[in-house]
Amino acid sequence: MDPNLSDLTDQIALDPKQFIGIPLALVGAVFLSLGAQFQHRGVTKVEAHTADALGKGLNLGQLWLLLARPSWVIGTVMLGLAIVFQLASLTFAPIIVVQPLGAIALVITSILNSRINKVKLNSKSITAIVMCVGGVFLFVGVAAFTAVDKPVTDRQLITILTLLACVLVAAGLAFWFFRSRIRATFYVLMAGVLYGFVATLAKVVIGRVQQGEFEWLTLTCVIGLLAATALGAYFVQNAYASGPPDLVIAGLTVVDPIVAVLIGIVVLGEASQAALWANVTFAIAGAIAVWGVFLLARNHPQTRL
Repeated sequence: MDPNLSDLTDQIALDPKQFIGIPLALVGAVFLSLGAQFQHRGVTKVEAHTADALGKGLNLGQLWLLLARPSWVIGTVMLGLAIVFQLASLTFAPIIVVQPLGAIALVITSILNSRINKVKLNSKSITAIVMCVGGVFLFVGVAAFTAVDKPVTDRQLITILTLLACVLVAAGLAFWFFRSRIRATFYVLMAGVLYGFVATLAKVVIGRVQQGEFEWLTLTCVIGLLAATALGAYFVQNAYASGPPDLVIAGLTVVDPIVAVLIGIVVLGEASQAALWANVTFAIAGAIAVWGVFLLARNHPQTRL
């Protein structure tokens, strides 16, 4: 093939097959929303019958009791299905295209939570939700036509694993020393950061398995993925105990994709072909979405500060 044509092919963004990842990600978002609602119900029931864990973290006894709550188990199964659809979407499209689409779960969760708990969202909360979803979908709208999917090199993978190790240590130390003052916002943000790494490592592992490259570095990715998933899941359960489910979903569907997207852009070069205006749009859209999470945390009628 002519080298010039080869270079041109590398610069083409999404091909039609990669758009399959978008509906798969949307189905995963629906399961994410339903799973969050059921898990939140299970956590609040366990917390109501045991010592208050607010600001201290759920203890082992409370975590064990969650397994006896049908609502929590159903929610866990639904979250498992959400992960399956998310992984399927990542096999077709770049992270920066499909990962932010989980924001649709925020809309669904907000409506469900409002109806189930008979809590009317105030105008500031609605504005915050619109900011979260609007910022994320603006990001996806640009990324869908500018992103490129590239193989991950060993050097890039080592960089991602090093960053994850630093995050795991920082999150563990912060929880250990400051857990008596921790509230929902911390748990939501840290879980979002960790799940951003989970999505990235999942994408990497899928790619390397498809290329037949399952060696020690890929195995290290799997170990890091499991560690981040476990700690992230623990933080999510604590967030449910100290905040409403739509706040939790807001953090996960905004912070998670932003972290994954930053890794995709800075480390993996998925936006290397994007024009300057696209990168500026990415920054503005991300800032709007993150600010929406903080506004929701401050103004949601069910938030315990």
